Amino acid sequence: MTTPTDATFSVPPEIRPMIEAAASRLVDEFDGVFSPEAIRRAAAESYRSFAGARSTSLIPLFVERFTRQRLRALARVEGKVTYDAPLVVFLCVHNAGRSQMAAGWLQHLAGDGAEVFSGGSNPGTEVNPAAIETMAEIGIDISAQFPKPWTDEIVRAADAVVTMGCGDACPVFPGVRYLDWELEDPAGRSAEEVRPIRDEIGRRVRGLMGQLGIPERSGSQG
Repeated sequence: MTTPTDATFSVPPEIRPMIEAAASRLVDEFDGVFSPEAIRRAAAESYRSFAGARSTSLIPLFVERFTRQRLRALARVEGKVTYDAPLVVFLCVHNAGRSQMAAGWLQHLAGDGAEVFSGGSNPGTEVNPAAIETMAEIGIDISAQFPKPWTDEIVRAADAVVTMGCGDACPVFPGVRYLDWELEDPAGRSAEEVRPIRDEIGRRVRGLMGQLGIPERSGSQG
């Protein structure tokens, strides 16, 4: 994980206390794994990924969740922490449709049996409303998700990386298992047009779970 040498960064005054509180929670969470300085630098770097987000009120939440994902991945890569659940990463261009739906499917079906991340080579500003709508129809809520970039440590830590149309922009690391799914892009499509894409993604996620030995949690539907 690359971190700036200077942890200072420009945050609007109205959200600065929330960003600082998020960083403090992460310092407590990763106590003994990473230094407070490294965690705060990671939070500063993560903030820059969302400085242009439409909903500034959600930026502190995005920063905390993204930084947590990055730190957990780095802990895996460096062998500082061992997690039982496999990490599956879904990558596309904008992280607004296909990869978000795939991540939603896997988290819903696997529960704590898998750790899930989705990211984009050129993240959009919001998740596709049609993707949110059609996933909600089958009881999967991705409305709180957000487009974000991938980072090297997250991809390196993955047990499987699924790419969806990001082409040469997708990162490649030796020893990482890659799968490429050719899927229609839901961008600009109606909910009616997105439903078959949603269902195909669900079918493929179930197949991937079988390949990785991830059990479907009892009571999951979709």
